[in-house]
Amino acid sequence: MKNRNTLQRRLVLETVQRMHNHPTADEIYREIAAENTLISKATVYRNLKILSQQGEIQHIPIPDGADCFDFNTIPHYHLECRHCLRVFDVSMPYQTKLYDQIEGCEDFLIESHDILFRGLCPECRAETG
Repeated sequence: MKNRNTLQRRLVLETVQRMHNHPTADEIYREIAAENTLISKATVYRNLKILSQQGEIQHIPIPDGADCFDFNTIPHYHLECRHCLRVFDVSMPYQTKLYDQIEGCEDFLIESHDILFRGLCPECRAETG
């Protein structure tokens, strides 16, 4: 079954594109619900999943935290601040040759990879001294 491009899906996509800060699904829902009280949290979650599967947005899995979403679909890496939990883009080339270094997984068809660096953002670093 082909997914229809619904008004709700367009609203979710436009919200992610406008936010520019790697928002979580809950943050996206709150942003939309502030102006559109008829949309449900389930609708937002469902459309985020569809949009990421279609390659319209990037889903950023965050171990031990809330997954984030990115309007930038060009492969790139992220940094998570361990204090404020914000996610930032990392300015480094995407390592397309990284697959060549994997040993013992020759039978796998690797389609992509995610790298998440963790540390302290400049604001939290200044706060914690």
